[in-house]
Amino acid sequence: MNGTLNKVMLIGHLGDEVKMHYFDGGNCIGRFQLATNEVYINKTTNEKITSTEWHNLVVRNKAAEICEKHLSKGDKIYVEGRIKSRQWQTEEGLTKFTTEIQVTEFTFLSTKKNGENNKQIPNQESTKNTNFDPQNNGLPINDLPF
Repeated sequence: MNGTLNKVMLIGHLGDEVKMHYFDGGNCIGRFQLATNEVYINKTTNEKITSTEWHNLVVRNKAAEICEKHLSKGDKIYVEGRIKSRQWQTEEGLTKFTTEIQVTEFTFLSTKKNGENNKQIPNQESTKNTNFDPQNNGLPINDLPF
């Protein structure tokens, strides 16, 4: 196989507000950090350990504006994107490196800014399973996988 793949999928919590930067011509980017956690038990001490990894995320243009509008520190989000490394020179002449996630897709899992709008309204009817035909005594309409 000659192809390559650069894809990242993360679920985590925002470490701070989305910071926006606007460019001439109307383009913009938003930057924020995302925390992902790994929890495990230390076998020698039986202690519960939480390890946090911080990811630098970059969103562009309309996606950045949507994130800025709806996200705040602590919100949970699912993102997909690709890893991008870059370097730059500081004013002191030092070379700095960073690795970022260039976000291509995202889904808000919980947001605080629109908390009152996110409240679920209870359904008046019970949820119906549409995979079954009521005249078919609960048997699947088509049980073949193709």
